[in-house]
Amino acid sequence: MDIYILLITGCIGFYMAWNIGANDVANSMADAVGSKALSVRQAVIAAGICEFAGAVLVGASVTDTVRKGIVNPSVIASLPGLRDGEAAALLIIGMTAALLCAAIWLNFSSLTGMPVSTTHSIVGSVAGFGIVAAGWQSVNWGKMSQIVASWFISPIAGGAMAFLLFTFISKSILGKERPAEAAKTFAPPIVFLLITVVSLATIYKGLKHVIGGLEWLTGPSSILISIGFGFLAAVISRVWISKHLEGKDQLPISKQLEEVEKIFVPLVIISSCAVAFAHGANDVANAVGPFAAIVHILQTGTIEMKVAVPLSILMMGGAGIVVGLGTYGHKVMTTVGTKITEITPSRGVAADIAASATVLICTRLSLPVSTTHTLVGAIMGIGLARGLGGINRDVSRKIFGSWFITVPTAAILSMILFLIGRYFFLDTLIDIVLAAQER
Repeated sequence: MDIYILLITGCIGFYMAWNIGANDVANSMADAVGSKALSVRQAVIAAGICEFAGAVLVGASVTDTVRKGIVNPSVIASLPGLRDGEAAALLIIGMTAALLCAAIWLNFSSLTGMPVSTTHSIVGSVAGFGIVAAGWQSVNWGKMSQIVASWFISPIAGGAMAFLLFTFISKSILGKERPAEAAKTFAPPIVFLLITVVSLATIYKGLKHVIGGLEWLTGPSSILISIGFGFLAAVISRVWISKHLEGKDQLPISKQLEEVEKIFVPLVIISSCAVAFAHGANDVANAVGPFAAIVHILQTGTIEMKVAVPLSILMMGGAGIVVGLGTYGHKVMTTVGTKITEITPSRGVAADIAASATVLICTRLSLPVSTTHTLVGAIMGIGLARGLGGINRDVSRKIFGSWFITVPTAAILSMILFLIGRYFFLDTLIDIVLAAQER
């Protein structure tokens, strides 16, 4: 019986990873696709490599039993009147229900092309089974209120920063009488800013699970390293940009602008790939974390606050993300990359810098923010830099609507599935848990 439970929950974990790839990962490459820096096929290949590398090489080797600390497993274990092994059985049912419900909601969102937060989906699902299993007091409402606040913090902060950045690019380069000449002066500082932010984000978000053993990557050292990379990239870009734009300032302005946009193409590709790498390192745990906890319970019969994630499970999650991106990621890529506002390489760079910097700052301040919400907000910010007419308000309203209903929808679905699972499978799972405890 154990093997059947592992197979079923493993398939659900893979299904969740597939949906993360189809929805969340597609966001990371939306700027590159929308600006035509990469084709959809090229974006899928690049993001697939970066996501898998992030998930397998530096993904969390240890994860919370219940994702994001929304429900404390010890609260379920301390419920009065439980039989031996019942708490562990309830947790298996709850985490399976949460995974499946979050995956179903993500799947529906991907079908409609709506970018939603994977983290918010799993948080809503976990809160749903927690309420049914142990009551309202089992949910960490303080953390939940922070997540609700992030619905507003993420897009506003990302949008404001992207608005300012693209306004600077427009006034200092694109709006000049000789944009090709202006780019030689002002593009290298933008390269410096992008590479510095991307380097810091990669260290703190992409490598956060391994820097504990690398003291030289922590604190001020990481800032100095990132600034060093940024300065080196700025120097190299100065030489390359000057050579690329040599004599181009005599062309008609439309031709000059085309040449200037070309210098932003490699930047938007680099930033998009960095976002994908950091995403794979962090969000793979949304798919494999609950499954790893279920495996641990079936092997030991005990509930732990944190559990190890074997490499094989990380690889399964990484593979699921890549398959989801390759088979269905194009829908969300199209929505975010082309339907909110028109994106050019320079606008994509502004959006990626703003999104990466916002997530990085909020992470360092311990504020829970959604990368999806931040990036969509940043894209709206570059659209607003052209005026209200620069944004497709119908699409924006649909996106905001999908954000607001994510948590309650996932919670309600999880409640229903948990009740069904408890009714049909509780006794069987209790027997399996007790057998594991005796081994």
